[in-house]
Amino acid sequence: MGIGPFNLSLAALAQPLAGLDAVFYEQRPAFSWHPGLLIEGARIQVPFLADLVTLADPASPWSFLSYLKTRDRLFPFYFAERFHIQRAEYDAYCRWVCENLPGLSFGHQVDAVRFNPERDVFEVDYTQLDPGGDAQAVGRTYAKNIVLGIGTEPDVPDPLRPLVDAPAVPVIHAADYLDHRETLLAAEHITVIGSGQSGAEIFLDLLRRRPAGRERMHWLGRTEAFAPMEYSKLGLEHFTPDYTRYFQALAEPVRDKLVASQWQLHKGIDADTLAAIHDELYRRTLDGGWPDTVLTPGVQVRTAGRIATTKVELHLEHIHQNTRSRLTTDAVVLATGYRERPLGRILAGLDPYLRRDNQERPRIDDQYRLVMDPSVTGSGCNVYVQNAERHTHGVGTPDLGLAALRSASILNSVTGKETYPLPTRTAFTTFGLEQQEPRIPRARQPIALTPLLDGI
Repeated sequence: MGIGPFNLSLAALAQPLAGLDAVFYEQRPAFSWHPGLLIEGARIQVPFLADLVTLADPASPWSFLSYLKTRDRLFPFYFAERFHIQRAEYDAYCRWVCENLPGLSFGHQVDAVRFNPERDVFEVDYTQLDPGGDAQAVGRTYAKNIVLGIGTEPDVPDPLRPLVDAPAVPVIHAADYLDHRETLLAAEHITVIGSGQSGAEIFLDLLRRRPAGRERMHWLGRTEAFAPMEYSKLGLEHFTPDYTRYFQALAEPVRDKLVASQWQLHKGIDADTLAAIHDELYRRTLDGGWPDTVLTPGVQVRTAGRIATTKVELHLEHIHQNTRSRLTTDAVVLATGYRERPLGRILAGLDPYLRRDNQERPRIDDQYRLVMDPSVTGSGCNVYVQNAERHTHGVGTPDLGLAALRSASILNSVTGKETYPLPTRTAFTTFGLEQQEPRIPRARQPIALTPLLDGI
């Protein structure tokens, strides 16, 4: 369910497997990967080898290099010497796969999933939509295995939610940036909120399009600095199966602390983007004076509201100074990230069978399966997840570089054999002093006291 990059990876790797009947449903009418952020020149933050299939099957006909060959672009790509491709090119590659890969059903909205204990299968109800998004027909299919890849949705922090409902003032989430860029540029003053990659790219794009000396822009972020993403060779080993296994074996409270503290592994800004911003700002000082821009990290928005019908007032607080101020602006871009879509609506029919951790989150095992009642799993039925397991598998969960290996792992589990051999070691770093088995989060239980030990 869902046809984003992760389930598209699964579909591509499943396609050559004889005896495996797979169908993929997507509510949207066609594939589209963050269309509002396909800014000219913006690049994905993983190498092109992190395509849909290569790290699991380099000989797959669905690789990025195969795509280039069909477009007679192998030599231009070779001479371009670009390890990181443009976002628009990655989107075009995925759309090429969708256009040629069988088993993809767009315009199909999944409404409910139930377990049928009499037939030992899942029942999946769906609605077929017409190009306008209206219901055209309803249907039901049956499956032994389900893979949820329903993706993420724009996240708007609570203090900023009232702004989104104020249509008279352009308050745009980064996900919709390109659709509203001209409206934003027409505003007298623009504020970009968010200190991650999207915020940086949008600030740079708007800056380049504003006249020198009349930029009138603020860029605000909660992090302590507009910090570069951790991109050292050993730092990147946090995005390997080795680290995933180590992370899974940790206790639930430790995992939760780690995810929060590792923001710079996945929420920092590409160093080249930071350099480009500084270059653009510096260029505007050559004739004397400073650009009319304010870049302030360490700031959070306490509350926000409209002034009359054409302006927005942001109530700001500096996290370290403990000072407050107000900012009046004519347009706001919310580069505030994304959050996992809740599984509750689709899985409501399976709720009695689901096992949850102490934070009411689904328990997920080392094969990316939801931990369910043995009456379901004992019948050979399983529900797998893609990009919904950060609390159990760590910061690599949304990373495109792990897509192919996760899909291969799921297919190995579904087929019950090593259809795609997986590497036994993927990092030079040894995470932890001893190897531990992945820990499946335990179900909710009362807190038990642990006896103190002497000599520790």
